[in-house]
Amino acid sequence: MIKAVLFDFDGVLTIDKTGSTTTINYIANTCNIPLDNVKANYYKFNKQLLLGETTHQEIWQEFCESLGQSVDYDILLDSFRETRLDERMIALVKELKEKYLIGMVTDNKYDRISTILNYRGLNQYFDVVAISASVHSGKESRNIFDHALNKLNVNVNECVFIDNTEKNLIVPKQMGMSTILFNDDNRDHELFRRDLQRILISHDR
Repeated sequence: MIKAVLFDFDGVLTIDKTGSTTTINYIANTCNIPLDNVKANYYKFNKQLLLGETTHQEIWQEFCESLGQSVDYDILLDSFRETRLDERMIALVKELKEKYLIGMVTDNKYDRISTILNYRGLNQYFDVVAISASVHSGKESRNIFDHALNKLNVNVNECVFIDNTEKNLIVPKQMGMSTILFNDDNRDHELFRRDLQRILISHDR
């Protein structure tokens, strides 16, 4: 029986495929800086940010210096707040919350996710939020999934995990978790709902 539904964040609950894409595009557009320049300099720090080895506050001055332009830190926070959510997926989260435990498992920056959840008032819908920067583990290992399972107090075969990147489904599938690949190109919500419903029903038998 499925007791918990776990969602990736970017590309599943949001429109953009990755959070870095959202952040970089916002800074480039707002500050009128060439996109390639922002992208190259931001990605110098991306892995460390994702694993919680540093924070945006710690790298911001160096980022601006390498960018060759001062960028107000509030613009970064605005990029978090302006993240485009997929409202149909958010509605599904709220709907599923009535019957299932809901979790988020995401390779992400802690300050970004906490800012978005607080700003959008979404904390109440998630029973666990497992962020790579907090757990110091990405979805290429089972640590972040074990963290979510322990917090939810459920077995691995009682969960379904949804992600928009196929390689991120390898580890949870090996662990024995049901998985769904969400196609973030066509964003076919009806097909996704059918796939999810099929899993939920099959585990109720």
